[in-house]
Amino acid sequence: MLNRKQAPVIVDAVDFKLQLKPCDRYQLDNGVEVYAVNAGAEEVLQFEWVFFAGNSYEKRNLIAATTNFLLRNGTSRRSAFQINEHFEYYGAYLNRSCFNETATISLHCLSKHVQELLPVVRELITDSVMPETELAIYKQNMQQRLKVNLKKSDFVAGRLIDTYLFGEKHPYGKYSKAEDFESLQRDPLMAFYQQFYQQGKLVLFVAGKLPADLQTLLNASFGDLPNQASAMPEALLQPATEKKYRIMNDPEGVQGSIRIARDFPNRHHPDFMKAMVLNCVFGGFFGSRLMSNIREDKGYTYGIHSYLMNHLQHSGWMVATEAGKDVSEATVAEVYKEMKDLREELVDEEELQLVRNYMMGSILGDLDGPFQIIGRWKNIILNGLDEKYFYDSIQTIRSITAEELRELARKYFKEEDFYELVVV
Repeated sequence: MLNRKQAPVIVDAVDFKLQLKPCDRYQLDNGVEVYAVNAGAEEVLQFEWVFFAGNSYEKRNLIAATTNFLLRNGTSRRSAFQINEHFEYYGAYLNRSCFNETATISLHCLSKHVQELLPVVRELITDSVMPETELAIYKQNMQQRLKVNLKKSDFVAGRLIDTYLFGEKHPYGKYSKAEDFESLQRDPLMAFYQQFYQQGKLVLFVAGKLPADLQTLLNASFGDLPNQASAMPEALLQPATEKKYRIMNDPEGVQGSIRIARDFPNRHHPDFMKAMVLNCVFGGFFGSRLMSNIREDKGYTYGIHSYLMNHLQHSGWMVATEAGKDVSEATVAEVYKEMKDLREELVDEEELQLVRNYMMGSILGDLDGPFQIIGRWKNIILNGLDEKYFYDSIQTIRSITAEELRELARKYFKEEDFYELVVV
């Protein structure tokens, strides 16, 4: 019988026995790979169709993103209004997104409506027509949005720092201009659509309370697609030679947007998992060194954080914040001071244990529910890894030492290696 007079044992998050729920893996008739997690108490599903159709594959700027956006804006059978009305009638949410290497169509719906929804998703993949009227509206809206965003220092800083790191012609570093939107034409969009969606390679991720006949339903709608892989054009890194930049974007501005970043290997490098722990100490959560110093002690900013970019090829280590115009330079100096402290001094055990518990707790949160679990699997699979990476990450968090963190800081926290940008 439960003894209510005795408090339960408190277990640190670092001691949690975390398990990544396995996902089912199979192929449709045409070789399309499907990864599925059958879990959850509610009759809901999440689908994500991942195409290798990101901006790394485009020959002209904005072709990939515009094609992805216009997928649901009209087919030969339905207008954009009719497509949206169909999904809304069944209480479903359809979205699309474009990234550097991949582009996606995602669907959230009730399990009982999947038979009515999957054929329409197929229609978007095989029969989108991208009407001229929809393209004209898109161009007008995006040009207006760009005009507004270019007045914001954080938007400008985000564009420029990527260009400095990777080069303006690299998929990670290029950015849109008003004339790029103006020059968009339907024919190149349709050519890109035919090569990378109608004919292109597809990977499908599904999670939720899966119907027993899901594989049959997926085969009926997507099992006959060509599913042909296209080689991604080689992208050469062309980082800027200058490392320090000060940009006056708005003479009346009172806030400076600060970005401090350097190149860094991707997830396949042996230092990556250890660097995730060092990053957490440095600026990866609310109790980090950067937050404690620059927000809590100095009061220069409402928030500052650092992170490792989740790119498939090249990566980077970024510090980002907004601070008062008059304290922007002081903020930059304090960032380098925290790097210096990590290079010279060992992280004490109490702080390291706090970081371990935070990171383990974050992973636990990421495993709460089928949609979060399939998100973990998607990240692993698209990065060319396996589930061993998940368990190796946990072991790294538990076992990394203060000495290892200091050696990493000495290797990667060299001020001269960082690009430094302040936009006011």
